[in-house]
Amino acid sequence: MSRTDDLARIGEALRRAADVLQRFSPGEIEHRLKSEGDPVTEADEAVDAALRCTLPQPGEGWLSEETVDDPARLGCARTWIVDPLDGTKEFVQGIPEWCVSVGLVEGAQPVAGGILIPTRELTILGSLETGVTVNGEPATVRQLDRLDGVRVLASRSEVKRGQWERFGGAPFAVEPMGSVACKMGLVAAGLADATWTLVPKNEWDVAGGTALVRAAGGAVWRPDGEALKFNQRNTLLPGLLATPAGLEQPLREYLA
Repeated sequence: MSRTDDLARIGEALRRAADVLQRFSPGEIEHRLKSEGDPVTEADEAVDAALRCTLPQPGEGWLSEETVDDPARLGCARTWIVDPLDGTKEFVQGIPEWCVSVGLVEGAQPVAGGILIPTRELTILGSLETGVTVNGEPATVRQLDRLDGVRVLASRSEVKRGQWERFGGAPFAVEPMGSVACKMGLVAAGLADATWTLVPKNEWDVAGGTALVRAAGGAVWRPDGEALKFNQRNTLLPGLLATPAGLEQPLREYLA
């Protein structure tokens, strides 16, 4: 299986997801709460089914927010890690900040990914071997090496909780936005400067975005300095930052 074939499969999966989503109306859809309190809708589940029918081949693992975890994935050389609808809360509220996120992991690292942002009519695809395209056109992260004037996309929930107040005097601007996958996709597409989260995230939230930001020439890293690893038994990651490569060192120094 070539990387071109992988990207073709991701592209087809996202097209099917887009078709499914046309059946639902953001802001008008009913939802229920999962055991951990997060909302879920019929749209989440329908997109999950479409992705699962398209992506994994025999012998490949599967990890999705909306599928019961099968530990057999831990022994797979290739695992698909997806969030059928990242930003369900925004979807339910009619806020246009949600997306479909797909990541392919090999050797504990995301190597290819795709993010569909219907409200912006964006399909972002990429791999470490091929680079990134946005609606078929090549794209890279922005070339930045100073924090002055940088626009950082921050979690709206984290901002509301006051977790970004310590950055009030920072040289960069903070812009609240929902869906971490959406934010990472925009960074990879060169449509935003940087993003990071101050709270733990699940692998499915960030696998696709990690592949895309890296493929676009950016850096994705943990604030504690430990290596990012995916397809782990414990799927929680203790936060992460996605930036142009030139901002990694200035940010490490600023956050130290």
